Amino acid sequence: MDEIYNPAVIEENAQNFWQAQNCFQATENLNKEKFYCLSMFPYPSGQFHMGHVRNYTIGDVISRYQRMLGKNVMQPTGWDAFGLPAENAAIKHKVPPAAWTYKNIESMRKQMQRLGFAYDWNREFATCNPDYYRWEQWFFLKLYEKGLVYKKNAEVNWDPVDQTVLANEQVVNGRGWRSGALVERREIPQWFFKITAYADELLNDLDKLPHWPEQVKVMQKNWIGRSDGVEVSFTLEDSDDTLKIFTTRPDTLFGVTFIAIAPQHPLAKRAAENHPEISRFLEECKNIKMAEADIATLEKRGLPTGLSARHPITNQLIPIWVANFVLMEYGAGAVMAVPAHDQRDFEFAKQYQLPITQVILPKDNSIWDFNKGAYTQPGELTNSAQFTGLASKNAGEQIIKFLENHGTGKPKTHYRLRDWGISRQRYWGAPIPIINCKTCGIVPVPLNELPVILPEKVEFTGVTSPLKTISEFYHTTCPMCQNPATRETDTFDTFFESSWYYARFASPHQTDQMLDEKADYWLPVDQYIGGIEHAVLHLLYSRFIHKTLRDLGLLKCDEPFTRLLTQGMVLNQGAKMSKSLGNTVDPELLIQRFGADTVRVFIIFAAPPEQSLEWSDSGVEGAHRFLKRLFALCHEQQENIRAQNKQSSTALDLDKMDAKQREFLRQLYEILEQTQYDFDRLQLNTVVSGGMKLLNLLSKLTEEKNADALLQEGISILLRILSPIAPHITHYLWQELQYPGAIIDASWPLSNVAALKMDQIELVVQINGKLRTRITVASDANEKTIQDTAIQDAKVQLTLTDKTVKKIITVPGRLVNIVTD
Repeated sequence: MDEIYNPAVIEENAQNFWQAQNCFQATENLNKEKFYCLSMFPYPSGQFHMGHVRNYTIGDVISRYQRMLGKNVMQPTGWDAFGLPAENAAIKHKVPPAAWTYKNIESMRKQMQRLGFAYDWNREFATCNPDYYRWEQWFFLKLYEKGLVYKKNAEVNWDPVDQTVLANEQVVNGRGWRSGALVERREIPQWFFKITAYADELLNDLDKLPHWPEQVKVMQKNWIGRSDGVEVSFTLEDSDDTLKIFTTRPDTLFGVTFIAIAPQHPLAKRAAENHPEISRFLEECKNIKMAEADIATLEKRGLPTGLSARHPITNQLIPIWVANFVLMEYGAGAVMAVPAHDQRDFEFAKQYQLPITQVILPKDNSIWDFNKGAYTQPGELTNSAQFTGLASKNAGEQIIKFLENHGTGKPKTHYRLRDWGISRQRYWGAPIPIINCKTCGIVPVPLNELPVILPEKVEFTGVTSPLKTISEFYHTTCPMCQNPATRETDTFDTFFESSWYYARFASPHQTDQMLDEKADYWLPVDQYIGGIEHAVLHLLYSRFIHKTLRDLGLLKCDEPFTRLLTQGMVLNQGAKMSKSLGNTVDPELLIQRFGADTVRVFIIFAAPPEQSLEWSDSGVEGAHRFLKRLFALCHEQQENIRAQNKQSSTALDLDKMDAKQREFLRQLYEILEQTQYDFDRLQLNTVVSGGMKLLNLLSKLTEEKNADALLQEGISILLRILSPIAPHITHYLWQELQYPGAIIDASWPLSNVAALKMDQIELVVQINGKLRTRITVASDANEKTIQDTAIQDAKVQLTLTDKTVKKIITVPGRLVNIVTD
């Protein structure tokens, strides 16, 4: 065994061993409990950063531990390879996005392999490979057949100079990030998935996910945003047309003083025909981001349209305003404004001097001060005709019945969730398998012609999509009428690729179908690991896609991920690591200096997985010192341990141990039990703490006589505890100390119940609540024996002189309290 710890040699040899033995190649085995562990696969940016290291190390530690428990473990990885960064890099470096992506994959694969992750590399794929997106295109067409895919006009950010659609993050201060041109809001045809058809199931099935963080489930509930209310019909003045408005507060219906409509609403466009001021206002609103988060912080502005609608109960005329804070996607693009009982409506009414009519009184009969703002809580109705005096809940129910009876309203459930727009007007993505024919219209690509392959050798400038200029791609023949036609040049949202990749890992080489019976063996994923930033979109889309896969008969389970761990960020000086802040740490340099095991130990030890981790150079050095101490201990004891391992039986005989040895053994198994408990609840940082405690214990044990058998057992347990976290050094030491087999195939150590049982325990003795002494008694001593031993103690006898014992209180396993007069 080498005298000096040399991580570079040790780690290369361990990785070569695992590769030669196909240690991590997973196969279906019905005789073993399966465990599918998956960390969210990376985008191949080319540079592996510490956030990657943390995410994938956590997943690897969990996988290796579950393997030690005897489970059939699969841990795959691949590449989320399509997306905007490759296009930006192509413009900057003047290389095709495909070439840039494949080069980065090669680089990052090597970096991941240097860290010793136990991946089944045989299952690796990149989403930009036609073998992968072929089945995505097939799946899209199957959903199209089921009516879960449709096309409609939707607004996008349009750069008039580059003639391209921009993502929100490419719009900087209202201008295109590259051209600097003022960005326009433009309506263009877009493809959508009808995720709203699954809204109730997506919401209700969150209750089937007890092992997901509550925070994530709450975020998804809020995103789906189910609201039960009423759809009210307001009849337009001098017309039979109605304006339908959804509200969750029918109890406030008598407080409506104006109606606000979205700038995109047909009534707003009608009003603009004869009002130049409204026309200019609508034009200004075109360039406003219409996400809810942007609307919340927007300065609220509006104009009267000159139109009115009749109140469905009072018949009173209500003025209609066009306002920039109303989303066309919410309800029908119109809201009934109740300034007295909605803060946003209140502020708008104050700004434009619109009436504020109170129709809800506080429950405590106090007088509300409207100088403070709107009263938004339920209460008792006032100024509400026959409903005056009713409590909000009862009044709301009665008003809904009234509206139903008069044909002016009906109960309705509304969702904040919107259908998923999957079109991207970008080149580097999976082509949407649709043909546009002037005669036949929209025509799906025949299934036997899939995949529609994305041309990879292109000149990419960022001005329009090159797909329209590549004749052999763009121009085709309509499969229905055989006339000339063109291909769809939009590509899929990259969230589509990442919403089903976990299932494809179960059968990555299947060429005849999207998924096969292996998917039913491996799914659902038992443990999924990724950042909290994916709590809504990626995880919600994956749940939706999973349910559609099930409904197509491709899967049997209802949910994709049984357990979810959202790991915290890696911080440096209190800020997230980023190149712009200059606070990044290169994992490759750390591995070269300290070795991969040191990086893994630090990243696991520095913080609980779900919390943010503060980078510490001294912490990395401390992790390295710990591994060097472990190496030194094993080197020092190598001859003794090898001799023990050569014996036919290495079982410990408790009966032949003295009290000190039994106490060492008890502490050893106590640490083992605690680390298993910590592993099971994913408190991985305290597993490392347990390893450190055990190393300290074993170091003390080397000073004792006749301790070889204990050391042999203790080092065996320590190496197995640490092997999921520091797999290379433990592989080497296990081999060098001649423990049987390879540690990668070793089972998790079993505790010894008999060793954990203490023959004697120490109890505190108090007199009138003050500590006086300590006594040692048999662990199974009864209360009378404990009390007699306490009374007979010399220090107690001295203190009890001239005192009368009134009673003795015994707290089992802890203390004896003697109460005197």
